[in-house]
Amino acid sequence: MPHPKQPNHHRLVLASASPARLATLRAAGIEPTVIVSGVDEDGVAEESAAQHALTLACRKALAVKDNLPSEPALVIGCDSVLELAGEVLGKPGTATEAVRRWRQMRGRAGILHTGHCVVDAVSGQTAAAVGSTVVHFADVTDAEIEAYVGTGEPLAVAGGFTIDGLGGAFVDRIEGDHHNVVGLSLPLLRRLLGDLGVRWPDLWTKGT
Repeated sequence: MPHPKQPNHHRLVLASASPARLATLRAAGIEPTVIVSGVDEDGVAEESAAQHALTLACRKALAVKDNLPSEPALVIGCDSVLELAGEVLGKPGTATEAVRRWRQMRGRAGILHTGHCVVDAVSGQTAAAVGSTVVHFADVTDAEIEAYVGTGEPLAVAGGFTIDGLGGAFVDRIEGDHHNVVGLSLPLLRRLLGDLGVRWPDLWTKGT
């Protein structure tokens, strides 16, 4: 006999402007409030790509948490970077840089690191970790690179590519969690929320 669904007592706040992260949560049955942190993503100098992503994720979550009214809420901060041959690659920002990146990336593999940080707005308790997924890029042609960059899609995403959009055809395969490459690992987020005493099904809003 199935257990009755529990009411959702947790307000979930997504400290990110990413449409892909919001769509990932919605597809998983969770409807968060979106509050963009405004944290400067260029102001981090960490030794490793993974630590870079985690530091930014925590800064985003804490910045939003500090501006919330005193009421129960769980704030999720995320940040993604691509590690390629030891180099940390965030958002290209310009078409010239995106083309340069793709000429580096094609036919090679990189590691997409996504930092996840969850903060309980009332207690201040924090749970944080990094999800890492190996991404194998297709050996795309110069013409394909120019066409892809011309769409504008890669300019404002970590590593200059998407796996759930136009860039999906240029990724041969991955090793690890697909959602992590999109920008938010559902299995990892579930574990972090569990560390804070929150049951994943209690966050579902669809069908409740």
